[in-house]
Amino acid sequence: MQIVEITSAQLVLCLLFVLIAGVTSLAMNLRLEKDLLIGTLRTFAQLFLVGYVLKIVFQINDVFLILLLYVWMIFWAAYTIYSRVNERTVPLFLPIFISMVISYMAVSIIVTAVILQVKPWYTPQYFIPLGGMIIGNSMNAIAIALDRLFADLRNRRNEIELAFSFGATYQEATIQIFRDVVKAGMIPSINAMMTVGLVFLPGMMTGQILAGVDPMTAVEYQIIIMLMLVASTTIGSILVVYTIRRFCFTKQHQLRI
Repeated sequence: MQIVEITSAQLVLCLLFVLIAGVTSLAMNLRLEKDLLIGTLRTFAQLFLVGYVLKIVFQINDVFLILLLYVWMIFWAAYTIYSRVNERTVPLFLPIFISMVISYMAVSIIVTAVILQVKPWYTPQYFIPLGGMIIGNSMNAIAIALDRLFADLRNRRNEIELAFSFGATYQEATIQIFRDVVKAGMIPSINAMMTVGLVFLPGMMTGQILAGVDPMTAVEYQIIIMLMLVASTTIGSILVVYTIRRFCFTKQHQLRI
């Protein structure tokens, strides 16, 4: 299969799609023109920068540097979640960051070392892209779960305090909230599993096929990725919600928020 090379002129031609969106925004007074412009510029700048960085990263053969880079990626993901969640009465960033490092690192190492059996397991061509997909997909689930957690704790305050009056601990008083919150974080990944191949072809699978990889090989990789994302979403959501829930209560089991 011949790989079609993309020229700079073709990339510029793609700006027509953004122009259509911009004209629509003007016509409907959506006031999204500035965001579209900034988003387009950042897309070009960030992806080209990543492309050059990856050329350097893929030449690294030091496990410490590769893991340090991965932790750095997780740091920014944790900061993004922290910025999205509008809650400052309880500590968020450090628990989110530590929980993400533990869960994402474990899943990434299992995938590269045990399932794909890459040698060495920290080979950056595999570890960084797969780890990046874990971070990108799971961080959205964690943000959803945390938003739901704080909303439910506030909306069901009377129910929680009633449970306290009967001698319940904060774990017992919020067990159903905990389950609902984790479920809310997991649903997007489960929905993706239900519709993959029927409604859409995932980005990595499409990219592999366009690059000339046999479709069945691309399918096998995509199956691993889909299951990997479900695991990372589940583990990450449980760890983060479990930890943050603890900080929402005092030692006397009183709700802080």
